[in-house]
Amino acid sequence: MATSNNNTNCIGLSRYDSSQNGQVNVYRIEDTDRPASFPHVRRDFYKIELMTQAQGVLGYANQRVTVSGSVLIFVSPLIPYSWERIAGHEMGFVCLFRKEFISSQLRAGPMANSPLFSVGPSPIVFPESAVVQRLSNIFGQMMAEMVSGYVNKADLLRNYVQLIIHEGLKAAPAVPAYRVDSVARISAMFVDLLNRQFPIASPRHTLRLRNASEFARMIGVHANHLNKALKAVTHKTTTEHITEKIVEEAKALLGHSDWSVADIGYCLGFEHTTNFNSFFKKHTHLPPGKYRRQAIAIS
Repeated sequence: MATSNNNTNCIGLSRYDSSQNGQVNVYRIEDTDRPASFPHVRRDFYKIELMTQAQGVLGYANQRVTVSGSVLIFVSPLIPYSWERIAGHEMGFVCLFRKEFISSQLRAGPMANSPLFSVGPSPIVFPESAVVQRLSNIFGQMMAEMVSGYVNKADLLRNYVQLIIHEGLKAAPAVPAYRVDSVARISAMFVDLLNRQFPIASPRHTLRLRNASEFARMIGVHANHLNKALKAVTHKTTTEHITEKIVEEAKALLGHSDWSVADIGYCLGFEHTTNFNSFFKKHTHLPPGKYRRQAIAIS
């Protein structure tokens, strides 16, 4: 897990990745100026981290886990995390990659339900020493490949990432079947994922999950199963939940920010302003510009 320190993250994303257009990077933790603790800062990349000689507390979503020794962590850009060092100085490796780096091979089969792409399984694995050694070797091979001249290095790096994910799946404790089948759990996971996308703090941030299929993929279920679970628990469809949240955020941004209507629409997943205008008017009976003028007049 790279630090949230801006300088360190800049190094992490550019130090070895010149041939990959900033899509992937691998580095050693001890090669960075890593602070003793850092809170979550929203990022737009996935992260796999192997920490060794670690003494601290890892925060992930609503969990706080004490770490003493080696730990393998899978970080999604949607879930907040933090690290608080208690003693010593952790070592190990970090692999960062953007969504563009992910191939269909990485998102297919067991990979789709891995701790990296699904919020269901635990993202924290405590591997045995033999597994730590294998993982260290893989990370080392990735670092060597990053600076090689091999023309197909991106595909090779994806294979290394897949190997690491498989090692994590093997080392993770078995997940009881009821965890994925529980409608209450699926509903709670969806609501949590949806709420964590808001509020939008900058015009540069956009919604990463915009439709039922994307949410279902993250949770590790079929879109129809997600919709059925939500209707059973909340009496609303997946689309109704997403629409309500987008309308609510649109109203907040129109009434309390100076962002342009085009910027607001883009942040909320609308590539064209006309589409955002039509969506907003359909659900509020007012075009965005008129709603903003009325909100400003009332305030």
